[in-house]
Amino acid sequence: MKALAKLAAVSALTLAAQAALAVGAGGTWKTIDDETHQPKSLVEISEAANGELSGKVIKLFNNPDAVCDKCDGALKGKPIVGLTIMTGLKKDGDAWENGKILDPKSGKVYSAKAKLVEGGKKLEVRGFLGISLLGRTQVWERQ
Repeated sequence: MKALAKLAAVSALTLAAQAALAVGAGGTWKTIDDETHQPKSLVEISEAANGELSGKVIKLFNNPDAVCDKCDGALKGKPIVGLTIMTGLKKDGDAWENGKILDPKSGKVYSAKAKLVEGGKKLEVRGFLGISLLGRTQVWERQ
């Protein structure tokens, strides 16, 4: 009977982990400021039928009327709330790669990749130049 209980517990945990990954990265994510470690924004990530991710800022916790004054071209001076900051991340195994991410603070666009961690509760988002070693990783929290 104990073996059956252990098997049931292992099966339940496995199904829970698979369900979390099956949920995907779509949804609302809280970003954390690298310097202050305080909540910075909420980003709504959409996952297309082909698995490609895009994300836009839906809330800024501080300075909600901020604009992207360091952005180039059509994005210059646009409100950060409503701005699409993540595009083109394509599903690759258990991660998304080959996308772009905009840092509204600097106005710079970086290569990006992302991966669900902690059973889908968090999303590791990495922005980088050239090779993945030259960049930084943020951990976003599912809301």
